[in-house]
Amino acid sequence: METPAESSALAWRRGLPRKRMAAAVVLVDDDGQVLLVRPTYRRGWDLPGGVVEEDEAPYAAARRELREELGLDRVLGGLLAVDWVPPSAERTEGLIVVFDGGRLSADEAAGIRLPAEELAAWSFTPLDQLSELMTPLLARRVAASLTARAAGVTVYLQDGAPYLENGAPPV
Repeated sequence: METPAESSALAWRRGLPRKRMAAAVVLVDDDGQVLLVRPTYRRGWDLPGGVVEEDEAPYAAARRELREELGLDRVLGGLLAVDWVPPSAERTEGLIVVFDGGRLSADEAAGIRLPAEELAAWSFTPLDQLSELMTPLLARRVAASLTARAAGVTVYLQDGAPYLENGAPPV
């Protein structure tokens, strides 16, 4: 039986805000091109990934999405980016985390299987073509994630861009 204090704490926790969360994965080929997928349910290309389900860890969601979207079951590397996306007319605010999926060999890429109801295509894409295939937000996020991967760091983004406070990165 709950005490009044426990009941009050539970009610307080239930009233806390909830954020939309998604996880994505950066995979590259031997030439450093990034793997993108083309969803059937919206325009443009994106990184493989998707919604983090209730009570699911972001890392687990990223691995699950790779299995569901590409048929790949692999251990992921580190966290490349955390992107806070502000609300807009089309969406609520959210957090998107991007993990390093590493280098995908030609043999591994040949084994990719797409769920036809969700994804129309996949492609390794040169970095200079990101802005042609993706929304500006997604292109910024992917470019920042690839920069973080090359530097061996994690980057904090807001709306796809590295966050600078007073012109300097946060400490």
